[in-house]
Order: sequence, then structure tokens, then C-alpha cells
Amino acid sequence: MRYISTRGQAPALNFEDVLLAGLATDGGLYVPENLPRFTQEEIASWAGLPYHELAFRVMRPFVAGSIPDADFKKILEETYGVFAHSAVAPLRQLNGNEWVLELFHGPTLAFKDFALQLLGRLLDYVLEKRGERVVIVGATSGDTGSAAIEGCRRCENVDIFILHPNNRVSDVQRRQMTTLLGDNIHNIAIEGNFDDCQEMVKNSFADQSFLKGTRLVAVNSINWARIMAQIVYYFHAALQLGGPARSVAFSVPTGNFGDIFAGYLARNMGLPISQLIVATNRNDILHRFMSGNQYVKETLHATLSPSMDIMVSSNFERLLFDMHGRNGAAIAGLMDSFRQGGGFSVEQDRWTETRKLFDSLAVSDEQTCETIAQVFASTGEVLDPHTAIGVKAARDCRRSLDTPMVILGTAHPVKFPEAVLKAGVGKALELPAHLSDLFERDERCTVLPNDLKAVQAFVSQHGNRGKPL
Repeated sequence: MRYISTRGQAPALNFEDVLLAGLATDGGLYVPENLPRFTQEEIASWAGLPYHELAFRVMRPFVAGSIPDADFKKILEETYGVFAHSAVAPLRQLNGNEWVLELFHGPTLAFKDFALQLLGRLLDYVLEKRGERVVIVGATSGDTGSAAIEGCRRCENVDIFILHPNNRVSDVQRRQMTTLLGDNIHNIAIEGNFDDCQEMVKNSFADQSFLKGTRLVAVNSINWARIMAQIVYYFHAALQLGGPARSVAFSVPTGNFGDIFAGYLARNMGLPISQLIVATNRNDILHRFMSGNQYVKETLHATLSPSMDIMVSSNFERLLFDMHGRNGAAIAGLMDSFRQGGGFSVEQDRWTETRKLFDSLAVSDEQTCETIAQVFASTGEVLDPHTAIGVKAARDCRRSLDTPMVILGTAHPVKFPEAVLKAGVGKALELPAHLSDLFERDERCTVLPNDLKAVQAFVSQHGNRGKPL
């Protein structure tokens, strides 16, 4: 399997190199040169498989030529063996034909565990084989950071630096990052917003001279391995609900577009998906594009669903690449327009074609709380605010009541007590046993100004397990 850049000017790489590269040298994102496609018979034969075995069948083509089957199977069994639920990603029914896919049974209680528990193990495997050491610099709006640290903290050949916007993540999200202590773990609170953190990461990848010879690796969803791992649970959910003999619709809470792009890929790989709903909050750049063909940067607002408080959707470029017939030059031009002018539209026929699959909705904090309250009243289930946005979007945008609707349950509600409290849900939320003492643990975090040079100097000074790089 070879991977190419969405901007067309970087060399094609194999899986191992893409895993370590993250962002392409031309600033683009890597995608498979050719997407594998499975027959309906093949997909149907996977019904009833344990999650790790299904993951092997779905992901095997993406790592072909880089990781032997036996090694990859072992990595996957270890990855999903740490999840608290034996089904790994169980479905919970809300009503007759509406389901929540619970993606929060991993160590950090968020869907990011599906990809980042795997990414840590893949990095360990590849770096050990190569005898290399790398530095991870990642940005988080809440959940990626703790999942990345949890997934990579035991990696012998990795130093990890996670940037989060100071005072803009929930207390649980922050503590899940800052209480994981180790010589190779560094939490940095930036005096800015998530997009500032993300921009620093992208700029650091563009010029890595501050590392003095060590290479950067991405853990954000720009890393192809993140997307690859998320494809699996679309197959898993559909197989539980009669797929591939019947199609399924999905509503996906998303800010960076990575999670829903995985669903788009699953459909292109042969899984019958009739509808994908982009569910987002007040920071609605994706909804404005899907509903009106306007991809325009606007002011960032703090909401009750902070993991989606994002102005610029970093994975959207991968969809644009397909929308434009995989024309890298066209994508480079669009990205230049966006950087210089803050926005763009695409040709009407391309947008119309995309809308055949995608719908979208932007949900306010008030509507989020109303949905949490409604679902609790009717089912006794407590939703986190991101999942509630997915439910609201599913109910407002659904095209067919006959088609099963799956909402991606992206996080455990205990991570967002403010939203649950505002919704008036009178149910005490308790942290799972392995996190029960979270608020008693020591924290370690460094607050830095919104300044790239300051961040890069910190990374350079503290890499290599506390020794200057």
C-alpha cells in the first residue's frame, strides 16, 4: 500500500513512513493511493467476529508490506484488550431504530482511544525495528491529549508534548492529561485557543530545525493511522444491525472531520452507508459548508462541547481531495485561498454531489442541554454533550425512518459534568474505578504564552526524557 499527499507534490510513502511522517512535506495530508474495496459477501462473513479480528480484516490492506500479519494481529489484540467492555464498542438502543455506538470504554473514556491506543503500539513496533527515537508534538481540544499520552507513555523511544488551550478544557479532561507523569510526558497549556495550538503543531512540522536532528511525529488526526483505526467501528456497528444486507446511517459529532471521514472511507470500501450527518456546535464551519457551500473561518466560541470548539477543520482537506478528482494542484490552490482570504467555495456540481451523502446541523448549547434532558427522561441514559449534539442532528436530519440510525457516542458523560448539570439531569456521575482518585492525583503542566518560539524552545530543552535535544 502506497500513500500520496492531498497536495500532489510530496513523494509517495509506504505505511511505516506515513506513520512517522504525519504531515506531508508539501503541507498536505496523506491518503491511500488506492482504497481497498470489499465485496458484500466478504463483509457479511465478518459478522460475529471479535472486535480485534474485525479490525485486522478491515485494516490489513493499509499496512500490507510493512507489518507481518502475525505481528499486526498481536498488536490489535493488545490494543483492544484494554477496553472495559467485552464488545469494545457496544450499541445501546435509544428507540426503535436509533442507536448510540458507545466509543468511550477505552482507558480515557473517549473515542480517541480506538486510534491512539493503536498508534502508540504501532510507533513502539516501528521505532524498535528501526532503532529510532522521535518527538510527538500534538494539539488537543480535550480528548486527544489524554488518549495520546495514555497510548504512548510506555513507548521507550518517544517523547510526547501535548498542547491544550489554557482553561478551555474540562477539569476531567485536563487532569487526565496532567496527572499522567513520566520523564517523557510534557503537558503545555497555551494562553490561546485550540486553533492556536493546532497552528503551532503544523508550523513545527513545516520547520523541524529546532529539534536538532530528531524527527516529529503527529498524533492528531492528520496522522493516517488515526483515520485507519476509526474506519473499523463503522463496519462493526453496521454488522450488528443487519449490514451489509441493509444500509445504515450515521450521525457523527465532529469538529476536525476525521471521525466522519472514516465513515466516508468505510462506505467507499463497500459498506452500505446511506447518509452521513455532520453534527457540530456553534463553531460550525463544517455545517456552513455542507448547508451552503461556504468554508469560511469565523470567530471561535467556547461551548459546552469543547472538543468541537474548532475554527478550522484539519481533516476536511482529505474530502476536498476526493471532491476534486484527487487533483493535488487544485487542493493546494484552495488551501492557499483559505490561508490568504479566510475562506472559499467549490464548484456547485462538486458540492451538489457531496450533498448526496452528507447532511449537517449546528446545535446550540441550549439545544444540547434539552437533548440530554429528553434522552434521560425517555431512556434513563445520560449523554455527554457531544453525543447529545449527534442525537439532535440525527433526529433533525434523518432521511429515512426505515434505515437504522447510529449516533457515535464519542465520550463518557462524566468528562463533561457542567453540561449534564445544566441539563438538569438528577443523576450523580461517578468516574470509573481506574479513575476514581483522579482529583486527588498530582498534576504537572507548564503554562506558556501563545508564541511558537517559546513552545519550540521548551520542546528542545525538555526532549530526550528530560535531557536537552
